[in-house]
Amino acid sequence: MSPKTSERIGTHGRKQGWRDLLTPGRVVAGLLAVLALVFVFQNTQSTEIQLLVTEVTMPLWMALLGTGLVGAVCGAFFMRRRR
Repeated sequence: MSPKTSERIGTHGRKQGWRDLLTPGRVVAGLLAVLALVFVFQNTQSTEIQLLVTEVTMPLWMALLGTGLVGAVCGAFFMRRRR
């Protein structure tokens, strides 16, 4: 097979199709991500948040999105360390 072919070959030596790429786990993760984003962007009102000593006023969606990003980075870090 030449490097110019665009076929995706799986681990078992056969072509990968959409069914191989869209596993149930990936579909569920994608749906949960979309639902989380809908939840975040529906909460647009401002709120006061206390960060250790200081208190800030910011839109709730920014606080939720920031917390989600911190959680995703921490999860990715610990998943990478387990291997």
